[in-house]
Amino acid sequence: MTTEFENAFDDLKWRDAIAESTPGARDVLAREKVTCYAGFDPTAVSLHVGNLVPIMGLVRMQQHGHTPIGIVGGGTGMIGDPSGKSEERPLLTPDQIEENVAGIQRQLERFLDFSEETSNKASVINNGDWLNKVSLIDFLRDVGKHFSVSTMLGRESVRSRMERDSGISFTEFSYQLLQAYDYLRLYEEHNCKFQMGGSDQWGNILGGVDLIRRVHGSDTARSGNDLSRLQAADLPAHAIAYPLITTATGEKFGKSVGGAPTLDPEQTSPYRLYQFFFNTADADAVPYLKLFTLLSREQIEELAGAVESAPREREAQQALAAEVTRMVHGDQGLTEARRVTKALFEDDLRTLSPRELRGALTEASHGMLSPEDLSSGITLASAVTVNGGGMISSSSELRRLVSQGAVKINGAVETDPLRQLTADDFIDGQVMVVQRGKKSHDLIWLAPDHQ
Repeated sequence: MTTEFENAFDDLKWRDAIAESTPGARDVLAREKVTCYAGFDPTAVSLHVGNLVPIMGLVRMQQHGHTPIGIVGGGTGMIGDPSGKSEERPLLTPDQIEENVAGIQRQLERFLDFSEETSNKASVINNGDWLNKVSLIDFLRDVGKHFSVSTMLGRESVRSRMERDSGISFTEFSYQLLQAYDYLRLYEEHNCKFQMGGSDQWGNILGGVDLIRRVHGSDTARSGNDLSRLQAADLPAHAIAYPLITTATGEKFGKSVGGAPTLDPEQTSPYRLYQFFFNTADADAVPYLKLFTLLSREQIEELAGAVESAPREREAQQALAAEVTRMVHGDQGLTEARRVTKALFEDDLRTLSPRELRGALTEASHGMLSPEDLSSGITLASAVTVNGGGMISSSSELRRLVSQGAVKINGAVETDPLRQLTADDFIDGQVMVVQRGKKSHDLIWLAPDHQ
């Protein structure tokens, strides 16, 4: 694999993807090929677009010849990470965690190279393999003795919770020890010398670096208490932290009305994922291209110029949306996203399938008609106001909107609100799209074909 940067650290640095690093981290990545890891909490069956930051970090490390590991927290998921949370997370059942772990592994396989012929092939490891087996006494003897309570209390994830009335339970307080133990086990069993995570995890990450130093470091390394004062040679293991990614308006990336899109192709349609990134603000387009795509520096700088010279063309946003959609949904999914985008823009809805309409119009309300309603001669007004999803509340409102040319049926402007519906009004015999204005939709389904 070849890249335009001499090492992974410089690559990530140019992409503004490094907020913190241990002393000598760059030298290590420039000098040798390492095994590295990033962790993913199994709090849901799917990762979301915010997880693209650590995923793409692993992708770039693999590009530079390093061996990536994705740790899925089948063990730590039983506890819950307090980082960035104002209240304690609800505990998941073992069955829920097992299902979530499997879903996350499938998604990581879309980004990383797991093929046997690859010398630095990726792997996914469940930390439940060791955390669910270690005894409490052994853990306290071998791990707990290396941590001071004062240091643990100083972690931001703990301190912020201690300032609230609800406080923090001992369960979540112990999370940082479990994460540190993960790094120790990976170091010992997989020669893993590099951890990567978000800046909100930096305290926990340093806990793992420090634990490895105390257990496997030189006499000089073991005696020091301040990591920043140690030389790179004194640290057996290293780490970097990604910055908190925010939009130009200061919002946390991935937080939007209706929630962040997931990376599960079954949950988030190609169109929705494409539109999420296509709607990126001009000020965020180039930073996101750096973080979330594999486009080269030359390509990104060219797109940056297009943002300045011709922002209305939205070339950077188109490239960003295309690259992310292709990674998650493949070339076929990108083709579908573009086709659906064109059909919606041109009101050519009859070229789309009911599945594509459902995936594209995620904010639409839903109504239902039976075949008996259709055979009895139901009018459009009755279908929309009685059987529709509630977007238009009365026949008089519908007549007024129709007179203003503000109602479309399947993309065509409606002129007669009192006409009788026929089977031809339902795309593929399944769904009729009622549109009010530019963005409000009802999907009225014809049973029994509605799933």
